[in-house]
Amino acid sequence: MTDPIDDDPYLWLEHIRDPKALAWARERTAETEAAFAAPALAERLRSILDDPDRLVVPTRRGDWMYDLWRDATNPRGLWRRASHASFTAGDPQWQVLLDIDALGRDEGTPWAFAGAVHAPRGLDRALVQLSPDGGDAHVVREFDLAAARFVDADPFAIDADKSHSAWLDADTLLVASALAGGARTESGYPRSARVWRRGTPLADAPVVAEAAASDVAVFVGADHTDGHHTALAAIAHDFFHEEHLVWPHSAAAPAPARLRVPQDAYTNVHGDLIAVRTTTEWTVAGATHPGGTLLVGPLRTVLDGDGDELVPVFTPTATAVLEEWTWTRTRLVLTVLENVRSRILSLDPASWAATELHTGIDTSDILAVDVATADADEDDELWLLARGFLTPQTLLVTDAAAPAPRVVDRAPEVFDATGLATTQHWATSADGTRIPYFQVGPVESYGVRAVTLSGYGGFEVSRLPEYATLVGPAWLEPGNVYVVANIRGGGEFGPAWHLAALRENRHRAYQDFVAVARDLVARGVTTPERIGCHGGSNGGLLVGNMLTQHPDDFGAVVCGVPLLDMRRYTRLSAGASWIAEYGDPDDPADWEFIRTFSPYHLIDPARACPPSLIYAATSDDRVGPVQARKMAARLADETDAEVHYLEQDEGGHAASIDNAAKAALQATIHAFLHDVLVRRPAGV
Repeated sequence: MTDPIDDDPYLWLEHIRDPKALAWARERTAETEAAFAAPALAERLRSILDDPDRLVVPTRRGDWMYDLWRDATNPRGLWRRASHASFTAGDPQWQVLLDIDALGRDEGTPWAFAGAVHAPRGLDRALVQLSPDGGDAHVVREFDLAAARFVDADPFAIDADKSHSAWLDADTLLVASALAGGARTESGYPRSARVWRRGTPLADAPVVAEAAASDVAVFVGADHTDGHHTALAAIAHDFFHEEHLVWPHSAAAPAPARLRVPQDAYTNVHGDLIAVRTTTEWTVAGATHPGGTLLVGPLRTVLDGDGDELVPVFTPTATAVLEEWTWTRTRLVLTVLENVRSRILSLDPASWAATELHTGIDTSDILAVDVATADADEDDELWLLARGFLTPQTLLVTDAAAPAPRVVDRAPEVFDATGLATTQHWATSADGTRIPYFQVGPVESYGVRAVTLSGYGGFEVSRLPEYATLVGPAWLEPGNVYVVANIRGGGEFGPAWHLAALRENRHRAYQDFVAVARDLVARGVTTPERIGCHGGSNGGLLVGNMLTQHPDDFGAVVCGVPLLDMRRYTRLSAGASWIAEYGDPDDPADWEFIRTFSPYHLIDPARACPPSLIYAATSDDRVGPVQARKMAARLADETDAEVHYLEQDEGGHAASIDNAAKAALQATIHAFLHDVLVRRPAGV
């Protein structure tokens, strides 16, 4: 039997910048954009994204609040900051630090801002990251915040790479880069961490941590809480298992020490404390803690001791799990999901007693609340972001030690939500597991409605309520229904929810998703021909399996920046980094189960498929556009399916580079969904 990896007539489409492949992608894109042109909707969505009154959700660094502002005049953005005092007072006085558009014009490269790594307290410097096309690879340049310009004298600078950097002091960085002799893993990420001193070549920087070529990457960080200066590195053996290394930056000759914690645990160093969140059961100092437990104790207890000083400060239940945690100066703040509904708890390290923080927002909508920003080196100030599908984002500030939340600003309403409501429902999957989902739509439903069903189901990522900034005007306002499914593979019920759909159990995520679709039909909300599903990245793999395995349950499929060819995914872009999630197709035993959820190999010319829209970005260096290209080409050539393809050049894995591109993409998607799910079934 010929190995499918060698028997593929569409391999030519894997050459991303090959003129023939690009011409194919551009021709298909032009056809799709012409077929589903929606200029009025695109303009409305862009005006929402460019709204000068939209909410700013800043990042706090000491006395400053930082933001990247994009609008019609500045599509790539203004990196800016306002004083903490003016922002808190509700009247921010913005200082523009860097005009990304002007920089692009001056240098002839259409830069996209990819973030900034700030120096420790008292040093007004940052490492600005700029992507040439919106992809993950970026350059690094040292920036003087006080002077609002790049540093000229002996600056830190790294060429385009998927690098990671952390400040150790004013003249020393901890850097993971594949450049200057650093080498790459098979996943395309840096293999080593080096201590780089100003004025010396990166190639001469001593290596302090190194991964094997088969590992995923080396990541770096630093903690400067309360005068501590701790260097951090992690060697990621796969996506979920890391060796955690720490050492004091004050050491003349760094000697990284491994933390005595499970490799599948998540850790966080805060001064002389460490927080450890377990993924699987862990027995330490004679006590066994279930997966999803958060333990805190002195850092020394997992360096020199046996962990006996660790205290469990959060233990999950069947319904309540830890989503994330944040330190303020004297408090540990937990974001907890209780049946996929947010709670914020502030813990006092003196006793670990918890105080629940309430937003005070009066609404019948289901809200998600999380920490927007905090600066643990400064104080206990905590900025919270609350929102629901029908409730615009609301920014609040409070004190984690003495809670008294105050609304600082609220995003404007951008669509008419009159008569709409958010409700939570539960479907039953094939193995009897109850699967929650959020439904947003008319309170009074007369007859069936067109539905867009969204999901993800991977990498322990939770799908929570988010204000329907674009879905609202494009889909809800015309009277349709939007549904978000909390399927296994995600993190809505902690690590066990994720582990339940790994590798050979991947089918559970897909069974969960189709169970939600069928529950919507059973409840009378809709019919199969009026359900469209939409997912991106791992969610693109999800809906690709709906297209090929459950075509009778859906009327349309929108598949974005997807994994689809699971035989070759490890050889494309960063695919090798996800073997722990999906399995290794080069292992015959793994391929036996992977082939059961590889949409590219499940195409059946004899089976009818619903209309599909598949989109990607040429510049995507995480998943890449090639799996989307091949899927669309094979469907078009070998089946009678209606398939549309769209590929934007810039934008990377986000598939759009600025507000105009994002608005255009979303307008095209919703024009397609309206045509297939609303117009055609109605016969108009």
